[in-house]
Amino acid sequence: MEFAFTEEQEELREMVKEFVEKEITPFAEEMDRNNAATPELFKKAADMGLLNVIVPEEYGGPGLDSVTVAMIYEELGKGCAGIATSIAANSLASYPVLLKGNDEQKKTLCDLLNSGGLAAFALTEPGAGSDAGGVATKAVKDGDHYTLNGNKIFITNGGLADTYLIFANTRKSGGIRGLTAFVVPRNTPGFSIGKKEDKMGIRPSNTCELILQDVVVPESARVGREGEGFRIAMNTLDSARPFVAAVSVGLAQSALDIAAKYAKERRQFGQPIASFQMVQAMIADMAMKVETARLLVYKACWLRDQGLEFSKEAAMSKCYAGDVAMQVTTDAVQIMGGYGYSKEYPVEKKMRDAKIMQIYEGTNQIQRLVIANKILY
Repeated sequence: MEFAFTEEQEELREMVKEFVEKEITPFAEEMDRNNAATPELFKKAADMGLLNVIVPEEYGGPGLDSVTVAMIYEELGKGCAGIATSIAANSLASYPVLLKGNDEQKKTLCDLLNSGGLAAFALTEPGAGSDAGGVATKAVKDGDHYTLNGNKIFITNGGLADTYLIFANTRKSGGIRGLTAFVVPRNTPGFSIGKKEDKMGIRPSNTCELILQDVVVPESARVGREGEGFRIAMNTLDSARPFVAAVSVGLAQSALDIAAKYAKERRQFGQPIASFQMVQAMIADMAMKVETARLLVYKACWLRDQGLEFSKEAAMSKCYAGDVAMQVTTDAVQIMGGYGYSKEYPVEKKMRDAKIMQIYEGTNQIQRLVIANKILY
């Protein structure tokens, strides 16, 4: 068993780390306050090759393995979980096409990502969160085209994306057997952007409502067969969950680093608070949790790269790392006391950012159901 990155991976990680320290971390507070990423950030990310990390070599991408992609997202998570979320959304929106799309669909999407474009994965609706079978957006076939009508909510990159992976129901009775995936370009008539969310955390990540009113797409826009959308969505989430977990690990690691540095500098009762055993115990517990989460992430990614079953481990990594991010950032605030609760220090933002890690791309309650079902059935 090898627990070390290759020389090439280490070089790539250093490049991403430098990008984060230069382009993300110094502006994280400003982006949080403005509820938006800094101008040109995604162009700079594209120039760094961060928007097409899962594009295969045959379609002009870097062809990176899952372990390397997770490594990249962990570094991005250290700078700002919101920006990491927006960048990782490109991977989430791409998997349906890479998994079940035809060659033309794959080429079109990959060309977009290679040129610096953004994509969005649109499954969630007002009445369909954890229950994907509750999707009410309809896709009615008429000859060689479909007409889509419905609303999507909480869509990452919703207001910025160039193309969208839309899940709609092709059965009048609804349910998971009718769920079908479609690629919908932003400029399609009838497609519009609704309300932009004013969120508690990951505020630099654009999150919007999508409105589809008589959106007509050709049959060639359908990904896979009619009714195959549920399986596509579940396989996509399996593939993406370790990357969400990697962002959680980066977020937690950065909070631990800040808290440890503060503990060594902050003096009370004539000595650094790092000398107090209660603080040392908190730091030790935080470090153990972060390292355990990290190992789960890379185990899940390794299994996927080997072509082995990884669904259970993907759910474990997402669930555990999300919980760890919430626990560690909360403890970081506690260690820093009143300063931690103040916006003067970044752990307050990190604590707000961490909460979503337990909610999006499948709540941690759903992850536990996935894990249990894999063990029991």
